[in-house]
Amino acid sequence: MPYIARHMEQKVLELSRFFPALLITGPRQAGKTTMLKALAGREGIGRGYVSLDDLNERDMARNDPKLFLQLHRPPVLIDEVQYAPELFTYIKIHVDEQQLPGGFWLTGSQIYRLMRGVQESLAGRVALLHLSPLSQREIAGIPPRPFSVDFEALLQDSRVIPPVSAPQLYERIWKGCMPALASGAQPEREIFYASYLSTYIERDVRELSGGIDALKFNRFVTSAAARCAQLVNFSALAEDADINVQTAKAWLDILEALGLVFLLHPYSNNVLKRTIRTPKLYFYDTGLVCYLTRWSSAEVAEAGAMSGALLENFTVSELVKSYQNAGASPYLYFYRDRDAREIDALLEADGKLFPLEIKKTATPDKRLVRNFDMIERSPLERGTGAVLCLAQSFSAFDRENLIVPVWMI
Repeated sequence: MPYIARHMEQKVLELSRFFPALLITGPRQAGKTTMLKALAGREGIGRGYVSLDDLNERDMARNDPKLFLQLHRPPVLIDEVQYAPELFTYIKIHVDEQQLPGGFWLTGSQIYRLMRGVQESLAGRVALLHLSPLSQREIAGIPPRPFSVDFEALLQDSRVIPPVSAPQLYERIWKGCMPALASGAQPEREIFYASYLSTYIERDVRELSGGIDALKFNRFVTSAAARCAQLVNFSALAEDADINVQTAKAWLDILEALGLVFLLHPYSNNVLKRTIRTPKLYFYDTGLVCYLTRWSSAEVAEAGAMSGALLENFTVSELVKSYQNAGASPYLYFYRDRDAREIDALLEADGKLFPLEIKKTATPDKRLVRNFDMIERSPLERGTGAVLCLAQSFSAFDRENLIVPVWMI
């Protein structure tokens, strides 16, 4: 099946010219190794490859890291490097001696554990990137652009991106964005996600947490999926999985460490003292959410009780991916005060806050932007707002409030 080009490719090559080591984290099957192997082929310098999924290689990396690096000299791609944190110190020594740009390309699918090793040994020597599953722009072959509420940029995008109907958008939401599914390499969606959960997640979960009740953990993941795009409720998650709240917090940390979920934190400052502090929960892949919550088709998902939450999860994850793929951090929040007044997303950039409302409608009403004025009490200037929705074309209520179809993100 054809390789789907990743928006991060140029950033990888750019950083490799300046940093001796490059570490790409992200969930399993997101395409980290496939992308780096494709880039290595274009380099034409004979970059080696070794995976620490291979138990023999892992044993050597752990017990004799110096010999391991003598056998696998840079330039080299080391896959799943989290299995041998002992390597980091020896990579540091090699980097300091050789000063070879792009010598080490590393991947790992256990983010927090990796970060500790990197911070201790390779601080200042390694460029860090996070690769999520495919964005809709990558799948459609549309040029990359970190999302911004810029009228001219959006107008230009509206002229080159083919419009997508609501049923087509929910097909994207339901099918998901894992490369194996998007490329057609794995045509059986149900089989893919069943295998993904049992083989990859369960194995990595055990690696991170030791003994774990697989059935309870599966109930926990399903409960989390059913509560996507909602405020995190540890008591409800714990009750659904028949575990205590402390375990629920630990298991959510694991899902975040594996790159499957992320938390969107509320925006607050000294002026906005009535805002809540609880984050909202999102999955990087809505296909996994639909599988876990048993939506049998895109049509059923679009008509079902979770349709609004699925659209919001999809939209927020696409916003986040647009920045990750550019090697940038998205300064993205949401607003909710104790009177339950809410703005779905706030994008902070250039000293401004850009309010975003996400709605499952093709004909948005201007009343949807009435909460945008709440952020005028913030020290930051209020930027252009937008309603992200199912409209068929880019439009505007006025100069300060745009109407942006979700398929344009």
